[in-house]
Amino acid sequence: MSSVASTAGPTQKKPAKSKGLNAGQARTGYLLVAPTIIFLSVIIIYPLLKAVQLSFQKDAGLDPATGLFVEGGSAGVSNYTHWLLQRCGNVDCPPGAIGAQFYDAFWVTLFFTVVSVVIEVLLGMWFAMIMNRDFKGRGLVRAAILVPWAIPTAVTAKLFFFMFAYDGIINKLIGFVGISPQLWTSDPWAAKFAIIIADVWKTTPFMALLILAGLQLIPGDVYEAAQIDGATKWQTFVRITLPLVKVPLMVAVLFRTLDVLRIYDLPAILTQGAGGTTSLSMLVIKQKNEGFHSASALSTIVFLLIAFTAFLFIKFGGADVIQRPPSSKKAKGKDETPTRKDKDAQTGNPVAANATSTGA
Repeated sequence: MSSVASTAGPTQKKPAKSKGLNAGQARTGYLLVAPTIIFLSVIIIYPLLKAVQLSFQKDAGLDPATGLFVEGGSAGVSNYTHWLLQRCGNVDCPPGAIGAQFYDAFWVTLFFTVVSVVIEVLLGMWFAMIMNRDFKGRGLVRAAILVPWAIPTAVTAKLFFFMFAYDGIINKLIGFVGISPQLWTSDPWAAKFAIIIADVWKTTPFMALLILAGLQLIPGDVYEAAQIDGATKWQTFVRITLPLVKVPLMVAVLFRTLDVLRIYDLPAILTQGAGGTTSLSMLVIKQKNEGFHSASALSTIVFLLIAFTAFLFIKFGGADVIQRPPSSKKAKGKDETPTRKDKDAQTGNPVAANATSTGA
């Protein structure tokens, strides 16, 4: 009697799920990470907590009631109302006082941030797309564009200080086109744009390199599919390049936004705060010379502003600074293998997805 062969295929065992690190691996990991955590706690967390503690204390000085020198004590939230409500003691801060300059410095810092970052994003994207092309001398161009970024900010500020002088090269160049010389380091609007020009010149290479790193991760066959499908250069840029470079672009914007919000050395050297160019960080240094605890309150306000901005970018702006693996979703019913068209649709490439469906 002949044996009947079974038609059922061999039973496939499901791969065992990873149960994570065992006790020994976890202990080794903690030991390796511990020095970094301790180091960061000493240089970042402790000063931050100490600044918050000092912001709720009074500065040492003379007691107006007794005329005696007192150590200070608890100040409650008076140091914060000094800035947010512009209160100097029980009265409003007089014009010209440091406490009355908070909102002026806030709006100036915000103006620097918005204008500088927008210009740097546009120029950085343009430079990155040029450097992403294949041409002779591309390596030399990529190395040369790093020169402004490698120069220290203090040196850059002093360089532009001489360029923007009244008899400097900038006024001579604009004089050739019939524009009168400008007071770049003291005029309210000219001084602001002088700082923006210097900041854009220095930090645009940083934006360009981060965006270039994202452009190099885009596979070339996506662009080939778009060309076969008849997409124009603008459609390719809007529907393929921008969606695929969104994450590194938003991370670059996040880094630059946080950097400009705490800008200090460039305006401090270039204009010394003249023409209404005092930033929040410059205001902290000015207040530190008059009252350390009130300066701690202002630095805490600046920290909260930066932290809130970072939260908005990460939560709603798509600036995912931590690379996370895609979430695994269990298929219902039958196991489905995603096709190339599905992958293109999930990554936001309708041009490539359409080209795939037509056989491109």
